[in-house]
Amino acid sequence: MSIEARLQELGITLPEAAAPVASYVPVVVQGGMAHVSGQLPFVDGALVTGRLGEDVSLEHGTAAARACGLMILAQLKAALGSLDRVERIVKLGAFVSSTGDFTDQPKVANGASELMAEVFGDAGRHARSAVGVPVLPLGAAVEVDAIVAVSAA
Repeated sequence: MSIEARLQELGITLPEAAAPVASYVPVVVQGGMAHVSGQLPFVDGALVTGRLGEDVSLEHGTAAARACGLMILAQLKAALGSLDRVERIVKLGAFVSSTGDFTDQPKVANGASELMAEVFGDAGRHARSAVGVPVLPLGAAVEVDAIVAVSAA
């Protein structure tokens, strides 16, 4: 089954790939690996802002991480032409804007991790970091980047 068919089966519609907010490119493909710049969480066209442990619930943080994962997929599709070129999600890095006493960053990051497993099956299982930070660009609640093994065009 193609990844496009899998997305349809799951009822997932990818967002438009967002333009960079500073001086960088969204995806660099080199040596069979795609490096996806950190993606921010847009839900219904609005950026999810705030801090976990302060004004963003664990549930909303997890949904924000999933939204970052959807944007990673959108960026990959834009850069590769087809998500069928994805061989494996190698690693995700999740950055969670959170208070000093918030310790559920891994649960937040599961929003993106579980999406990759849903879409790619075993090839979506990956290594991961989940880190709490005091602030993210534009006040975002979560940011997720990725390293992805890809096939030749």
